[in-house]
This record gives sequence, C-alpha cells and structure tokens, in this order.
Amino acid sequence: MALLFSVSSYDFIFIHREATPIGPPFFEWIVANVLRKRIVYDFDDAIWMKDPAGERTLVSQLKWQEKVGSICRWAYKISCGNAYLRDYAKQFNPNAIINPTTLDTDNLHNQVRDQNEASTPVIGWTGTHTTLRHLDIVWPVLERLESEGHSFIFHVISNQPPEYTNLRALRYTPWRKASEIQDLLQFHVGLMPLVDDPWARGKCAFKALQYMALGIPALVSPVGMNTEVVQDGANGFICATDGQWYTALRSLLMDGELRASQGRAARQTIVERYSVASNKNNFLALFQ
Repeated sequence: MALLFSVSSYDFIFIHREATPIGPPFFEWIVANVLRKRIVYDFDDAIWMKDPAGERTLVSQLKWQEKVGSICRWAYKISCGNAYLRDYAKQFNPNAIINPTTLDTDNLHNQVRDQNEASTPVIGWTGTHTTLRHLDIVWPVLERLESEGHSFIFHVISNQPPEYTNLRALRYTPWRKASEIQDLLQFHVGLMPLVDDPWARGKCAFKALQYMALGIPALVSPVGMNTEVVQDGANGFICATDGQWYTALRSLLMDGELRASQGRAARQTIVERYSVASNKNNFLALFQ
C-alpha cells in the first residue's frame, strides 16, 4: 500500500503473478485505472485455476484466481511463459507475448556437470511439495531398475521429503537457495515427469531448463513447454510411457558418453535459446 505513493514516478509497473496473493485486484485496478500507469503483467503458471495439489491453508483459500483475467484486460503488455498461457491471456488482451523462463548462464547456472566422473550415477529431481505428486509416474520405473541390479542414487531436492519409501536408492536433500546449484550439480540425469492436466500444461519447463543449463540431460513428460525445450534423443528424452522412461533411464545409466554428449547439447540449447543474454531483446521489448 505504501508503494502506491511512489507509482507516479514510474513509466511502467511490472507485476509478476499478482500484487498480493489474496483478495481481488485492488492494487492493480488503482495502478491501471486511477494512476493510469502501464502495467507489464507477467505469469509463468496457469494461475487462473487452482493447483490440484494446492495447500489447504487459510491463505490458499483466500486466493482470488478470477482476478487474472481482469489484470490481463488492464495490462499494457502481458508476458507469458509459454503458448498455453499466452493463448489464455489473448482472450482478454491482444498484447500478449511469449517470454520464456530464462537462466543466467554467465553468473549463476555457469557450471557444467562432469559426466565422466567415476561415481555412482545420480538420477535427480527438484521441486516443491506441491509437485511431488508427479513423481508417481516414475516410482515404478525406478523400482524396476533397482530390482534389476542397476546401481544408481535417486536424489530428491525439495522443501519436504517424499512419502514414498519403497526405493532403497532414495536420497533426500532439503532445498536451500545458497546451495541449490551445487546440489543440482550432483545429478547426472534430471527428471521432470508431469501429470497431463490443465494446471501442468501451464508449466514452463523450469526444472528441465535448470538441469540442462548445468550440462545435465533432462527426461521429461510431453506436457506443457517440455517438448519445446527437449529434443528427444539429442539433449534428453521425452517419455510418455513406462517403457519410454525405463529405456531412456537405462540407456543413460549404462552409457556415460551418452550422458556427456546429451549434457553438452543441453547446455548449448539453454545458452542459445533460454539464457538471459539470448532473451534480452525479447524482454526489453515489453517496455516499448
């Protein structure tokens, strides 16, 4: 509320998702219709609907998903993480563009996993407790690989441990901002399974982008933006069935050179298409 007194000195107001997570779009209405400022509205999830795994807290119950359409109408331009989100926004405003998730490959995601290091292969996944449900897709495949004698560690980085206990190879690390990059660099292979539902289709492949920026092949479900980022067999694998997950994981566990070549291609994809440097002009165009 105090920030409203400084809004008049700015040409643009950049709003990511919402000004406040609860209640109607009170602040956005004032900025757009009273102060007459140009809003650049940015979102990278299907925030106009409820997350199927959302928390049942008081704050989550007070969220006002209906306001997304209103903010889209009032916006000068809308920055959307993928085509699914852009198509939703264009119902309310023609000035919606795709501005994909970008990573700083020079100053943050600027290290590369050594795939030739002689160690037990680590299959990894990172995410929040609300996305742990997607791991149900791969638990049976991981169990099968373990039962067949394949040596690996399945490393989960999250704010809560998974409840699944049938996998002996499971390792859990609490997510910490300070150590996130070093924790991710322990992975040889990164997973991004997604249940195919309307919420997941709004996902912008952030997990896969993080893995790939660090030279880690990404194995993904063909949902949301995943199929735009991953080229099957080149910088990772697209897996729609148990059989495809099994075959891809088995190949990468057994072939360090395949992991290395896909990791190099993955890193190149991010630098060329999803880095801050490569997306700079697209982002700056929002303010023209």
